[in-house]
Amino acid sequence: MMEDATMFTQEQIDQAARHFIAARQSRTPGPRLPEAYRPTDANASIAIQKRTLELLGEKVGGWKCGIPTPNGVMLAPIPTSKITRSTPAPFPGKATIEPEIAYVMRSDLPPRDTAYTDEEIRAAILEARFCLELINTRFANKNEASFLEILSDCFNNWGLFVGPVVADAFTRPLEKLHAKITTANATIFDAERSHPSGHPMTSFTWLVHYLNGRGEGLKAGDIVTTGSYAGIVDVPVNEPLRFELVGVGVIEATMTLL
Repeated sequence: MMEDATMFTQEQIDQAARHFIAARQSRTPGPRLPEAYRPTDANASIAIQKRTLELLGEKVGGWKCGIPTPNGVMLAPIPTSKITRSTPAPFPGKATIEPEIAYVMRSDLPPRDTAYTDEEIRAAILEARFCLELINTRFANKNEASFLEILSDCFNNWGLFVGPVVADAFTRPLEKLHAKITTANATIFDAERSHPSGHPMTSFTWLVHYLNGRGEGLKAGDIVTTGSYAGIVDVPVNEPLRFELVGVGVIEATMTLL
């Protein structure tokens, strides 16, 4: 069953969520969470994520995830309204992206008492997509915020730009890919990098098990993005950009500011 946010009240959750909502709606990053409603564990952070989307009237259309680090778990819901397949992609500030591979759900994986097998998890996936995670923080100085505060802020997520289907995604090697980001006149990024979780399916499988352990699940149509092959990259706005995972796919898009 889903764990409660230990030592954290509903009032604290609401206050923290409203703090982030103010920054989202004003499109202006603000200070870190006041100590009175700063999360004390991952359960509190995840409760704040959920409440933020609830108060915004948003539905969950996807997730970002990665295997846990020594700091803790890495996951966040992505609002349906912030998942786009068309250019230009809007940002509430500077444009920052991560080139990733995401999985689209064919069928539900509802919560149950037993863990899902690898075969069941694979069968629930419709396809893989080359995507751009759209990054934005609600902190004016993110370096001042704790890991749990950043987790509460949906781990820097603003949205997701969904690109082409990745052919042969379940048989081709995806542990290391070469990412290129270019404009008509300049190269912004050009390097081969390993996937931060070792393989995109490692992130995805971890999320399935983690949500199931909390009494939650995934539903058909959800899209789950799994970690960047280039880290976080700032890109220019209002000019055509070409994003490529070499041998995997290309996205041509323009970024713009709200």
